[in-house]
Amino acid sequence: MKKRVSVFLFCEKRRFMNEQTKVITQETPEKEEFIMLPTVDFCFKELMQNAKVRQGMIAALLGVEPEKIERTELLPTILHTEYPDEKYGILDVKVILKDETQMDFEMKVTAMDYWTKRILFYLGKMYTGQLKAGESYEKLKKCIHVGILDFIHFPDDDRCYRKIIFCDKDTGEEYTDLLEIHVLELEKLPKEEQDESGIIRWMRFLGAKSREEFEKMAKEDSYIDEAYEMLKHMSADEKKRLEYEAREKAIRDYNSQIQSAEEKGEKRGEQRKAASIITNMLQKGKTPEEIADVTGECLKDVLKIQSKEYE
Repeated sequence: MKKRVSVFLFCEKRRFMNEQTKVITQETPEKEEFIMLPTVDFCFKELMQNAKVRQGMIAALLGVEPEKIERTELLPTILHTEYPDEKYGILDVKVILKDETQMDFEMKVTAMDYWTKRILFYLGKMYTGQLKAGESYEKLKKCIHVGILDFIHFPDDDRCYRKIIFCDKDTGEEYTDLLEIHVLELEKLPKEEQDESGIIRWMRFLGAKSREEFEKMAKEDSYIDEAYEMLKHMSADEKKRLEYEAREKAIRDYNSQIQSAEEKGEKRGEQRKAASIITNMLQKGKTPEEIADVTGECLKDVLKIQSKEYE
């Protein structure tokens, strides 16, 4: 009898363990297959190597049918690091259209205080760089800068896309169409709606974070589908993946350095403020012990500031 009970308990235990294993297997989600993200500028630049992708995105920006964009040609660019705070470099994409309009695309994931001035500087360089010494101004063609930002640059409104032109302040009349700035703020994208404009669809694609999101958008637009196919191909390419990860790390390291510098700056600012208060109290005749008690500062630090005060 005991033997039968033991066998029964063993079988029940084994069945229970099998059921638990089945539950765990069913509930544990499979790890999502790696996919590159267009917000990493290396990935964005690789996507723009594809003529159909360029055609679709540029058409959406200019508000025309893709068939109207007859020719796009990539201009050579380099990874430039012109300023100390751009140590990780800038990967931009320069395109020239059939009518000789030049477009400069930049994917930016890190906010910077002087972004507006910097964009004007590069737009100016692109415009004036068309002419060689002695050439006529008539040769100047339209220049467009496209800033794709994975952060909020204009915090006072919820518009995720804006086109900036030169116009009369009072009448709004356009002064010239030769210079334009397009700003795409991915973090401001509203909830998805039906019949969205082309540029909003492209912004959703550029800001997507999963295969599921990419696949959904690819079904709605053949040009975005082309971009998604490129994404899958690049993500499966080991060499491209290593380049992507190296670039991603460079951007992450740069952001960490900026954050660390800001935190150190804030700490130094707090220390200067505390030192100023202590110095002021010392000058008013307060003792170090009284100051430490009132401010909560360490007596040792107060004495150190006092010694500097009387040096």
